[in-house]
Amino acid sequence: MNSNINNTNQRNYNPLIWILSIVIIGVIFATYFIPKSPDNTIWGVELTVFPLANAILNSFTFIFLSIALFMIKKGNIKVHRNFIIAAFVSTFLFCVSYLTYHSLAESTSYGGDGILKYIYYFVLLTHIVLAAVIVPLALITLGRGLNMKVEKHKKIARWTMPLWLYVSLTGVLVYLLISPYY
Repeated sequence: MNSNINNTNQRNYNPLIWILSIVIIGVIFATYFIPKSPDNTIWGVELTVFPLANAILNSFTFIFLSIALFMIKKGNIKVHRNFIIAAFVSTFLFCVSYLTYHSLAESTSYGGDGILKYIYYFVLLTHIVLAAVIVPLALITLGRGLNMKVEKHKKIARWTMPLWLYVSLTGVLVYLLISPYY
C-alpha cells in the first residue's frame, strides 16, 4: 500500500463510525422491547427461516474474511479490499435479517442440558459481547484502510480480523446449537 497519500484527500470517517456504532447497537437492543408475533409467523411465513439466513450470512462473512486475510498475506491489496467489502455487505444483510427476526419473533430458549448447555451459553455470551465490540472496531479498521493509513490500519486489523472471524464463526455455532429448539 502506498502510505504517501496526500492527507487532504483523506476523509474523516470517525463521526460516521461512532454514529453507526451507537445506532446499530441501540437498534439491536431496542428489538427486545418490541411486541412480538404470538405464533412466530408473519403473513403465514415461519419466522425461523431468519435464523437460518443469519447463519448462512455469517458463514459468508467468515469465508470472505478468510479469503481477505489470505489475500493480504499474499500482498494482493485490491482483492483483499474487495473481500473486506463483501464481508461488510454480508454483515449488513445479516444485521437486517437479525433485526427483522428479533423485532418480530419471541426469543428461543436453549432446551439442552449437561455440558452442551454450558458450551452454548459460553459461546453465546462471548459472541454477543464481541459482536458489540466488533461494530466500531471493524468500521474504524475499514476507515483507516480506505484512507490508506497503512500502519494504523495494520495495527488495529491485527485485533479486528480475529475478533470478526470469531464473531462470524460463533454466530453459525450458536445457530447450530439452538436450531433444534425453534
